[in-house]
Amino acid sequence: MQLDPNRQDKPIMNTIALLDNLDKNINTFAMRVREWYAWHFPELTKIVTDNIAYAKVSRVIRVRDNFEGDKEALSEAAGSEEVADEILKAMKMSMGQDIVEMDMKNIDHFASEVIKLADMRKTLHEYLKAKMDLVAPNLGALIGEIIGARLISHAGSLTNLAKYPASTVQILGAEKALFRAMKTKGNTPKYGLIFHSTFIGRAQQKNKGRISRYLANKCSLASRIDCFSDEATTVFGEKLKDQVEERLTFLSEGTTPRKNLEVMQEAIKEVTKQRKKKAKKAAAAKAAEEAGEVLEEGAVPKKKKRVQEEVAEEAVEEEAPRKKKKKAAA
Repeated sequence: MQLDPNRQDKPIMNTIALLDNLDKNINTFAMRVREWYAWHFPELTKIVTDNIAYAKVSRVIRVRDNFEGDKEALSEAAGSEEVADEILKAMKMSMGQDIVEMDMKNIDHFASEVIKLADMRKTLHEYLKAKMDLVAPNLGALIGEIIGARLISHAGSLTNLAKYPASTVQILGAEKALFRAMKTKGNTPKYGLIFHSTFIGRAQQKNKGRISRYLANKCSLASRIDCFSDEATTVFGEKLKDQVEERLTFLSEGTTPRKNLEVMQEAIKEVTKQRKKKAKKAAAAKAAEEAGEVLEEGAVPKKKKRVQEEVAEEAVEEEAPRKKKKKAAA
């Protein structure tokens, strides 16, 4: 069996692992830049809370006393003019110690590396999103590309995830807590990796277990659709997401949600419409190509006819003077 190279899940597993490593490294390096530069400008730590913005601002300011007052560059690095004004105000009354140029060069180089790592992380995240749209679009539409990729990575592959029952998907990532609870005969965990989903965060404390069970059920359905369907579409994932939203509303307000059969029938209708549109577009494109080929083929004989007509006209013109000469001789 030949697999589609566009739908391989191994790059997703590698990318999510690399993203986790990058997050740790960026956080570690950014904290080191903060500690290092805080000796020179300690007030900046409280003003700029974002690590990447802090690295950018430190590169703009460099030595505090030598700052030329480029407010535009400072505002761009800090993210807003209000923060830039606050930095300029704190700069005039800073309690930090002086710093030599050699130390500042080292801090500046380290801060630039942090910014490069952040840009790399952004590029990787975009790649992961594009890859999830190809491999598991419904799972990504339901629970997000990051958590979906974590589920695939933890299961080993999309096929393995599709084979798992919903109860296993629910506690995927909480195996240690599960076995500990089984040993001590305590309460088993209610959620694993899906705990980071916004649905569980928005649910009330008493309803978190119910929502996690319901969400795991929908994740299991979405992964099976992605694994065994031929066409990549997000319709089923969006419909399943609407169902989870309706379940949240039902648990908080008591509004009756739609039945699963009704929602799936709507999804199938939408997918059928999309297929018909694609088929029409493909047929129109094919007809246009065929028409273009026919026109190209028909243009060649016309040129030949024109050439033949021109040759015939020239022959007639040449014969006419000859006839006149014969008459004159007679």
